[in-house]
Amino acid sequence: MVTEPAYEFETQDILLNVGPQHPSTHGVFRMVLSVDGEVVRDLVPHIGYLHRGAEKLCETMDYRQGIGFMDRTEYLAAFNAELSYVMAVEALTDIEVPERAQWIRMILCELNRLSSHFMFMGAFGIDVGVFATPFIYAWIGREALIDLFEEVSGDRMMFAYFRPGGLAWDVPRNFKQRVNEALVVAEQGIKDFDTMLTENEIFVARTTGVGKISAAEAIDWGMSGPSIRASGVPLDVRRDEPYLMYDQVEWDVIVGENGDVYDRYYCRLLEMRESVKIIRQCLEKMPDTGPIMPEKMPRMLRTAPGEVYVRTEAPRGEYGVYLVSKGGNRPHRLKVRSACLANLQALRDMSVGQYVADAIVVLGSIDIVLSEVDR
Repeated sequence: MVTEPAYEFETQDILLNVGPQHPSTHGVFRMVLSVDGEVVRDLVPHIGYLHRGAEKLCETMDYRQGIGFMDRTEYLAAFNAELSYVMAVEALTDIEVPERAQWIRMILCELNRLSSHFMFMGAFGIDVGVFATPFIYAWIGREALIDLFEEVSGDRMMFAYFRPGGLAWDVPRNFKQRVNEALVVAEQGIKDFDTMLTENEIFVARTTGVGKISAAEAIDWGMSGPSIRASGVPLDVRRDEPYLMYDQVEWDVIVGENGDVYDRYYCRLLEMRESVKIIRQCLEKMPDTGPIMPEKMPRMLRTAPGEVYVRTEAPRGEYGVYLVSKGGNRPHRLKVRSACLANLQALRDMSVGQYVADAIVVLGSIDIVLSEVDR
């Protein structure tokens, strides 16, 4: 009688590299997955591929030259990044920004929130597997906004338009008309995404219950923006520490319940409607004429010794600038508080126990910009 030899089988986790090639995941980013079959057992993110020393470079530039480096940290919402920087400089110098300039800043930042969220919607639709249609629709809405940004600033992405004290130059005479025209396109785009994704069976199945993170965990990781509000935490700097004219308009802070991928998507969609509401009120309240800079501004801005931290609510969350001055025309030290870096820290907790394909969806749902992470 022939007996079969006894074999002992053991399972072994496999290491799977995702990235760092650009087409893989939202910029030059690499994550190493330890997988058991199709299930993620561990995840290690690797960052730094886009580090260019923007913070250190700002310390070698005067306060106006540093604005361009802020644009390149948060290239999908450059107006929002510029705002934190110039507000920090203004806090050090006690510069009072004219009312009209503040309304214009607010309009442009909310328009930039819309264009950034459109980019998220398009890329995320592809991540989830709803093919290229969302991306095409996202480009329609985003192009209408970027065309307007180009008319105002002369550039489509890296604007360098805000200045300590106000704005580089005035907006075009037909600014209000052009903003209203862009909002019509944006509102249609929001409706289109609501139709394409919100109740799409494939989209709902791929996102509901996936990548959940509780409110307590999100707070522990220092998350912000839609990524923490989707977990039920009503944290929004625009309401909690009002700046510009946010305390003079009516709008709602959008929060989710489940802290999953679906809620992170849906919070952004609803936030886009709130941005439209904010912009329309700004257009009504903004003076048609008036200064955009203080009457007496020195050609070379110099600050007194001191330090300040200023934060604003950018599309991905809290974008903060810590500025230290020892006097003179340039920062002694500049540090950017990146919303993307804090949100990315929670990626492992959201991905372990999920399928490999879902790990890509989870990463897409936190909407990172790698140049803001690395700086």
